[in-house]
Amino acid sequence: MDKVVSNAEEAIRDIKDGAVIMLGGFGLCGIPENCISALVKQGTKELTCISNNAGVDDFGIGLLLNTKQVKKMVSSYVGENEEFERQLLNGELDVELIPQGTLATRCMAAGYGMPVIYTPAGVGTEVAIGKETREFKGKTYLMEEAFDADFAIVKAWKGDHHGNLVYKETARNFNPLMAMAGKITIAEVEELLEPGVLDPNFIHTPGIYVHRIFEGKNYEKRIEKKTVRKK
Repeated sequence: MDKVVSNAEEAIRDIKDGAVIMLGGFGLCGIPENCISALVKQGTKELTCISNNAGVDDFGIGLLLNTKQVKKMVSSYVGENEEFERQLLNGELDVELIPQGTLATRCMAAGYGMPVIYTPAGVGTEVAIGKETREFKGKTYLMEEAFDADFAIVKAWKGDHHGNLVYKETARNFNPLMAMAGKITIAEVEELLEPGVLDPNFIHTPGIYVHRIFEGKNYEKRIEKKTVRKK
C-alpha cells in the first residue's frame, strides 16, 4: 500500500483544533521540522503536545509556543525555552512534567495496547499526587496511564512508500515509540525510497504503524553546544 503524500501540509491537513499529538525528537535531534512548520502555517490551536522537550524559542515545538497554538505540554525537560517559562509562570500554559523513562514507557504502552504501566519513578513526589499506587513484592509502584494521542508525528532518516522507517543514530530517540502509539502516524523522512530498497533486517519501524509519509526538505539539523563562559 502506497502511503506517500506530497508534503507536510497535506500530511497534517486533518489535525484539528484541540488535537492531542505526539512529536518525536530529543533536544534538537530527530525533530519533525516540516510538520511543525506546517502546523504553524495552518494555525491549528489548543493543541496538547506530548514530547520529550518543548524545543527552544525559535525551533521545534518552540515555534508553536511562540504562536500560542499549544494549550498543554506533556514533557520531561523544558529548561531551554524562555517563552515556555513565561507562559507557564503567567498561567497561559498547562504543563505536565513526567520522568523521562515514564514518558517513554507510556508511549510504549500505547503502542502495545496496554492501558496502564506501573513504575517506581515518582513515588513519594509531586508526580504521584492524585495517582493510584500498588505494592509488588514489598515495593511501591505508581500507576501511569498509557497515552491516548490522535496523531504521532515522527522524523526518520530513510523511509519507503510502504511506510517502513530507518532512523539515524541518536536521532532515533523517541520516534520509534511514538510511531507505534498514535491513532494516525505521520512520518517525514530525509530520503524517500521505493519499496524493497531498505534491508528488512535493518528497519526500525515497520510500515504497518505508519499511515502517511513524505520526503521533507530544508532540515536545519541543529547541534546543541554547552557554553560555560563567554569567549
